[in-house]
Amino acid sequence: MQIKDVLLAPGAGAFFYDDQEAIKSGAIQDGFIYVGAPTTPGFKSIRIPASSVSVGFVLTDETVVWGDMMNVQYSGAGGRDPLFDTNQISDLTSSVVVSRLLDVDAFRYLEACAKVLEPHQHERLPLAIEYGVSQALLRAAAHLQRKTMAEIICSEFDLPLPTRRIPIYCQSGDAREINVDKMILKAVDVLPHGLINSRQKFGVGGQTFMEFVKWVATRTDEIGRPGYHPVLHFDVYGWIGQEIGLEPQRIADFICKVADTVPDFTLNIESPADFGSTQAQIEHYAKIVSILDSRGSSARIVVDERCNTLEDIRLFAEAKAAHLVQIKTPDVGSLADTARAVLICKANKVGAYVGGSCTETDLSAQASVHISAATQADMMLAKPGMGVDEAFSIVGNEQNRLLAMVNRRRSQNENVG
Repeated sequence: MQIKDVLLAPGAGAFFYDDQEAIKSGAIQDGFIYVGAPTTPGFKSIRIPASSVSVGFVLTDETVVWGDMMNVQYSGAGGRDPLFDTNQISDLTSSVVVSRLLDVDAFRYLEACAKVLEPHQHERLPLAIEYGVSQALLRAAAHLQRKTMAEIICSEFDLPLPTRRIPIYCQSGDAREINVDKMILKAVDVLPHGLINSRQKFGVGGQTFMEFVKWVATRTDEIGRPGYHPVLHFDVYGWIGQEIGLEPQRIADFICKVADTVPDFTLNIESPADFGSTQAQIEHYAKIVSILDSRGSSARIVVDERCNTLEDIRLFAEAKAAHLVQIKTPDVGSLADTARAVLICKANKVGAYVGGSCTETDLSAQASVHISAATQADMMLAKPGMGVDEAFSIVGNEQNRLLAMVNRRRSQNENVG
């Protein structure tokens, strides 16, 4: 077959793995570290440098194609896979996955993913392995067929070649004010995330958060170029529910109050509350969505926590339990499932946001761009890392290069036709 050897190389993710439960419970920041004992299994401290493992396929023509395996920043939280273990992932890849790769037809992407990523001992492979291996398989198919990764996805899912640029969403990390200015100056489509992950950042009754929302809107008007009008997107990590209670009506009332302070903007609120289980999350998010819609609010609910796998995404989309679903790529696993997730959202008329994590790498970010463009998602995350400049350039430039190639291909096809 086309893969004749498999390489593994240890690597670094672009940010850190954080113990979300410890942070939510009030861990104090001291500079860049958190002080206190970790609470989530696997964490030796609350914040640790993100690690990754690159998997490379040596093809018969000696070309090497790569994919990167890692987990998300808040590993082990909200039903996610546990903290990334470099040795465990490398050992399992070597002992189980390599033999499958050497015996697969890499020309056929979906078929190759299905065969290589089959369960092992009646259990699904770690999602990090699915994610990295599916990236490398996509690059292998693209190389073998002399196409872009996006064209492979379009061909496999019977989709037209992409024409529309996908809006890019940047995240600020803790350097909120400086990074908001960067986003505005670079005319980012969706901003700023805000990292509202503690009581200190949310404030009593949400007052600190509301002031920040108003500041972002005002700052956009002050320094943005004429006609620039981004979507405002804030991730509140469940703090609305944690601070004002888990009653959907009260949560919807608060969100409407925030939206009323920035009436000229579309407002995305990600993870307004954590109701403790996927089923409870679906039921209560659907109520919040319904209340906002009935009021004609400009606010939109974005689901993240408790919506990890392809099946979770299907359940949320079918229940209309969000206006926008974050398809968190390392949590979904195979990139083939990320493509399926976007298409499920579209079929149910729910927004599809191809997200991911700051812990990712340049390779995983670039592969995600091709999935987003091929499936024509509603927006995609600028990643990896928590800096604006690097992530925006990696994702934005990859999209622009892809569209240039696809437009040339479309022109050639039209001339032949």
